[in-house]
Amino acid sequence: MVQPEMQPEGRPHDGRGDGAAGPWPGDPGGRAFPLGDWGEPAARLDELYRWVERGALDTAAWYLADRAWKRRCAWALRAGSALGALTGAALPLLDLTGAADGVTPWGYLALLLAVACVAGDRFFGMTSGWMRDVATVQAVHRRLQAFQFDWASECVREVLGPAEGTAGEAAERCLTVLRRFTEDVTELVRVETADWMMEFRSGGAPLGVRTVLAGAGRPEGAVPAGRLPSPPNGARPNMPRQRPPEAR
Repeated sequence: MVQPEMQPEGRPHDGRGDGAAGPWPGDPGGRAFPLGDWGEPAARLDELYRWVERGALDTAAWYLADRAWKRRCAWALRAGSALGALTGAALPLLDLTGAADGVTPWGYLALLLAVACVAGDRFFGMTSGWMRDVATVQAVHRRLQAFQFDWASECVREVLGPAEGTAGEAAERCLTVLRRFTEDVTELVRVETADWMMEFRSGGAPLGVRTVLAGAGRPEGAVPAGRLPSPPNGARPNMPRQRPPEAR
């Protein structure tokens, strides 16, 4: 089965215009799976490729748009905290030297404003949110590039041949590549959403570190400290024989 050109020039168009951010990633409504006639498998696979690629690009665009306003809010809150701390430290000194009388209470108010900005940034998750968005976009782009090369290799295999197996097996390999990439992007969105939920529960370690630690189980065959590994095949280890005490 000969595959058509699967690498469209530029971003695929679906009638929504350039730069469309698409629906919210992981929306329970999801996207409608494109229905078509499998009488022409090559054209059908090309349509599915464009649909999968568009979904990944929409996901990245949504996170980039979400990152923009979160980064601006985080910058404003951090600038307010720095300005409040500087003002709160300067006003009491001016009052102490006599350069400005009665400004110490305003210094305390500025310090309170700085603390409020820091607390607001942490409570609303502005800084951690836009960092998490950047990490997700980078992960999506990395998997998208790997997916495009995998798809190109499948196309080259069918065009340059000799083809391996039947046309049905070739179509099944292409569908496996599409499904695996879709599942990878969905897993990225799920992990990011889980990190966002965990941010409201606990602090401390970075979110990515906590996610990795939460998903990492104990490796099979791990031996606790201070315990010798068991011998293979369940055999009981032979204890060293001791010499009997000599008779007196």
